Amino acid sequence: MTQVQFNTAILDMQNRLLFFALSLTSDQEKANDLLQETFLKALTNRDKFIQNTNFKAWIYTIMKNTFINEYRKNEKKKNAFNRANQDIHLKIQNERNSPSPESGYDSKEIIKSIKALEEEYRIPFEMFLDGYKYKEIAEILDIPLGTVKSRIFFARKKLEKTLKGYVS
Repeated sequence: MTQVQFNTAILDMQNRLLFFALSLTSDQEKANDLLQETFLKALTNRDKFIQNTNFKAWIYTIMKNTFINEYRKNEKKKNAFNRANQDIHLKIQNERNSPSPESGYDSKEIIKSIKALEEEYRIPFEMFLDGYKYKEIAEILDIPLGTVKSRIFFARKKLEKTLKGYVS
């Protein structure tokens, strides 16, 4: 399939793919984003399409997998705060009768401490909390893997210092 034929086939599928995207997302804007991401992936992976196979199934699979991956990434973000507590080893006591000083640290203060980190430490740390793996962070930020690991380590140390007395 030539580049022109490939592009024509994609454009011919646009309306059907948009309908499929709407059925997955139930939101016009998200459906448009999903359609655009699908087109991008199809065009960048054109060489992976095998001649004389079902083009329609191939592109629908790309869209379905893109939607699933985005859904999983969003689910990880929802649990980011719980992981933040685990990752920086916060020890917040839950005594109701005599509240301790630790109980004053609520989620807003923890998030404020994370946001106060220098950008070079904060960005990799937040990505890690969002569920990205070290290797993915390194690729996205275009920095060495060891640098990613050390920045996340130092971010934890800085947070431990900032939240001194409330860290195990």
